Amino acid sequence: MILDQLSASAAYEGLHPLFPKAFAYLRSFDPKTADGKYELQGLDLVAIVQRYQTAPSADKLWEAHQIYGDIQVVYQGLEHCGHADQKTLTITKPYVPEKDVEKYAAPSAPSALLTLGRGNFAIFHPQDGHQPGVQIGGPAEILKVVIKFRLKA
Repeated sequence: MILDQLSASAAYEGLHPLFPKAFAYLRSFDPKTADGKYELQGLDLVAIVQRYQTAPSADKLWEAHQIYGDIQVVYQGLEHCGHADQKTLTITKPYVPEKDVEKYAAPSAPSALLTLGRGNFAIFHPQDGHQPGVQIGGPAEILKVVIKFRLKA
């Protein structure tokens, strides 16, 4: 897991061949973009624009992926995102290849509780169990872009 400021994203572009294109999109993202999936480089690099309301931790599922990693950027609002080693989590919904997701029960305590808000990003790989969309204090309206990058491009 990586957490940093979007303004520092150029430092991470060498970590994956798709990152330069992904971060260029994120740095130039127009908040007026409609919700939906946008192919940036076929199915290897996809942007998912979503608007939703945060919810209590008990209402949000933990997840991890096998084929794609995530770059998550919140452009409006503020949310918590739990993080834990995927190997320490208990499976509640087995892996679904078509959706590239496995769901987990909440751990007794996350190894980290990230705060995602305007100006920063988080990168999650398969070992990173994560719980996005958790409210801070109360519900908040969120505008988020999740970039799905194929791990072996």
